[in-house]
Amino acid sequence: MLGAVAVLATLAAGCTAGPEPTMFGEGKTVRVGAKGDQPGTSHEPHDGEFDGFDITVTREVLGRLGVENPLFSGILSKNRAASLRKGDVDLVAATFSITEQRMRPVEDGGEGLDFVGPYASTPQGILVRAADKGRYRNLSDLDGRLVCVWKGTTSQKELSKPAYKQIRLHEEEDAGYCVKALEAGEVDAVSTDQLILYGFMAAKPTLAVAPGIAFGASNDYGIAMARTPEHRKDCEKLRDALKKYVAGNEWDRDFQNNLPRVPLAARNEARPTLTEIDAVSCRDHPANASVG
Repeated sequence: MLGAVAVLATLAAGCTAGPEPTMFGEGKTVRVGAKGDQPGTSHEPHDGEFDGFDITVTREVLGRLGVENPLFSGILSKNRAASLRKGDVDLVAATFSITEQRMRPVEDGGEGLDFVGPYASTPQGILVRAADKGRYRNLSDLDGRLVCVWKGTTSQKELSKPAYKQIRLHEEEDAGYCVKALEAGEVDAVSTDQLILYGFMAAKPTLAVAPGIAFGASNDYGIAMARTPEHRKDCEKLRDALKKYVAGNEWDRDFQNNLPRVPLAARNEARPTLTEIDAVSCRDHPANASVG
């Protein structure tokens, strides 16, 4: 009997000492939620085919972990956190800003997410019809104007503050709806992250980013996953892969290829440092005080 118990104990110990589960590795299918309507950042020009800087970065870092063919699917801004927590996707790479509230545990009123990033940073901006570009030199020029934002975004929250009460907001479900409304003359402007707006500007020559209008705290984009004890090591692996990617020349090449209309100064501001990546990646709370 004692011998049998010893054998069982040895088997149990062997199971405990086995390799930890991971979502990464050769042959693994990693499901990634992405935006489908943001040319330059995250776009689905054809069914199931995604391109843009978010997509390129995600492919590059996952490739360093042995994942060659991540499975991308469209996701709305307002559903990003819920889709991760429900397990509908493994990762979200959808111009998703890293904030302390999103990193905070659900039981503390947060969204319970881990982030790897930033892989790019950007302030808020304004997109207008190119013919009207000269009318808008600062935010006060939008007083009384109708500005389209979409739900679950930083611009929606920022422009809802009392400081901007003279600006009339029109809310839509996502980026594509707002841009169509701008093209049709139904709204005067669209507001969201500048990098997203420069992507639309490159894809639609009748639209332009209003020069000189940048506002709000800088948004730091991250690749998000649901925070679980078993996946913190996955997060750290992804962080280290991102740091290697950013430390080389590939980041500059991929940014220029996907977002060619972004001015050089804005591109330099968008590029993360390794210290910034360490400050907010795979943490319960950001170590970087500038992250809101």
